[in-house]
Amino acid sequence: MYTLEVNMKKTDLLKKVAYLESLNDHLLTELGYVDHLMRLVGFAGGLETVKVTARELYESEQENNADFNG
Repeated sequence: MYTLEVNMKKTDLLKKVAYLESLNDHLLTELGYVDHLMRLVGFAGGLETVKVTARELYESEQENNADFNG
């Protein structure tokens, strides 16, 4: 009985690994596609440029709010 339980657990784990590998592959494909789209619309560095731009906009907004409230 113990061997059957171990085999079932191993089978379940292998299924989970296969699912996670598939999910990872899908997410990497989507990330590559979004990166490509960002380059097409003018973000030369793709998602890296988008992240830097978003951070700068956020920080600028925070500074403006601090100036207004302070």
